[in-house]
Amino acid sequence: MGIIKTKGIVLAENNMGDFDKMITLFTPDCGKIGCSAKGARRPKSLLMAGTQFLCFGEYMIYKSANSYHINSCDPIEVFYNIRIDLNKLKYASHIIKIIIDVTDENEGNYRILQLLLNTLYIISETNRDLDFILSIFKIRLVCILGFTPNTLECTECGKKEDFRYFSFKNEGFKCSDCGKVDKSAIRISETTVNAIQYIIASTPKKIFSFNIPEESKKELELIAKVYLNDKLEKEYKLEELF
Repeated sequence: MGIIKTKGIVLAENNMGDFDKMITLFTPDCGKIGCSAKGARRPKSLLMAGTQFLCFGEYMIYKSANSYHINSCDPIEVFYNIRIDLNKLKYASHIIKIIIDVTDENEGNYRILQLLLNTLYIISETNRDLDFILSIFKIRLVCILGFTPNTLECTECGKKEDFRYFSFKNEGFKCSDCGKVDKSAIRISETTVNAIQYIIASTPKKIFSFNIPEESKKELELIAKVYLNDKLEKEYKLEELF
């Protein structure tokens, strides 16, 4: 028991009683935790802004034997441009659903939080292709979760060049010869090969700092969607908010 000072982002918010809230906060230290925020829905509450969906801030939390209670919060980023754009909000909500599924209670994961914040920032502050952003997010996420595809050699023969296919069965690239006989493999361009290698190897702040032609974006989108759904054993679909 005691006071915890931590940064975190609100993944979900639910009303309790007349004026209180229960939020799901994702932090680098405590992981995903449920926190009560007493009086957060009162018009003049100092907790109102910091307990809204997608708010990233600094929190003072009291931990009792079985629960967490927010004492104070200082918003750092509220991602305003996402809040006023329904399409951006749809993609951000989709990403949050995935984050909720892959994170555990009381188990911190700084790399996932960093990826989430970087992704939300790109969605909020740019007008880049949202499907492209989502594809990059998904591929990087599965790597953090321990499912990094083999992109250094053909997963069949070990050849280190001539990558022309992505195999879902063998979880990585295949050369032009081996890929032809793999029914789970899809043919991809050299640009898509380079894009996947870049997403896997780049520093966290630079994973979105590239662009590719539309054809390669479609290939990347298919790979990211199928690969993530397979590894998480769940089909994720973009859903309309209303």
